[in-house]
Amino acid sequence: MPDSIESLVGDLTSDDRTVRTEAQDALVALGSAAVEHVLPLLDDRRTAGELEGIAFFRRAADSAVPRLQEIRRRGPGRLRRAALRALAEVRGEEGLESRDRQAVERLVRIKLLREKQERVTLPRETRWLAFPADRLEGAVAALGLHDLRPATCAMGVAATTVAKDAIENETPDGGKVVAYRAFITPEFKGWRLVYGDSFLDAAGGPELAERISERCGEGHFYSIDTYHNANVWWIAENGRVVRGHSTYADPEWVGEPLPFELTYIEADADDPFLDRDLVERYSEGVTDPDMVALKLSVEPRRMRPATMRGHGWLATTHPAVPSGAFRGALPI
Repeated sequence: MPDSIESLVGDLTSDDRTVRTEAQDALVALGSAAVEHVLPLLDDRRTAGELEGIAFFRRAADSAVPRLQEIRRRGPGRLRRAALRALAEVRGEEGLESRDRQAVERLVRIKLLREKQERVTLPRETRWLAFPADRLEGAVAALGLHDLRPATCAMGVAATTVAKDAIENETPDGGKVVAYRAFITPEFKGWRLVYGDSFLDAAGGPELAERISERCGEGHFYSIDTYHNANVWWIAENGRVVRGHSTYADPEWVGEPLPFELTYIEADADDPFLDRDLVERYSEGVTDPDMVALKLSVEPRRMRPATMRGHGWLATTHPAVPSGAFRGALPI
């Protein structure tokens, strides 16, 4: 390896941000010549090397793709796994050759068979929808989802809450369309959840819950934002809102208290079996989305593999933008 490239790769893990930036600029300028030397950083999770390596490939983009594809076909073997990840970061599924796509699909199928044996982790401090699990087709139609693909929970959550989950594409007439990713979880105790931060923000979580309830009988939206100390939950039945709460909305409450809320609203403050702090906090109704989810559907932190049925689905919101168009490597 030329000393200049070796030195630049070493500088990518420097504690000095300026040194890292200058090294990355120089490596990007080298293009394909630097690919093989930067790839090992993608396996380096002890330093900033992994993030700097990913940043390099995203910037190098098209100039790196031919060399990455060559490494996937011919080696060296020690770099083939990292090259697959780099291709996913740069081009998404569209950057993978047919053989690699089939290999990824096989791995997903294998992982889905094991998922019930592993701990399921779903995020709590985000936003999600809930609908009756036996109404999957109705929910898909209500949300306008396309290109459904089997996905593990790790894949789906990363795709919709961590990775880039929105892309802009040109339409045949020269216009622009924005497509979003959405993840539908496996069934848990008769319910499925829907994640997709950008999708829920753009379309409106409460509105989507109402739309789902028209087709599925019931639709819920939950949002927990601890940074802004904001809680939102919305319960709709048969296309009609029956109860909702939003911390900073005016009015803060919509609809009449649900039966489980009355336990706190009408509670005897001296009842030794009730938490007095909760009774005081919930004097007008339950404000915490996770508490509402626990009572009415399922609460993400309490998911257990033993209660899981079926598998999850990764989807997009536009028929012309398949899942493979989204860039970024996803955990399986």
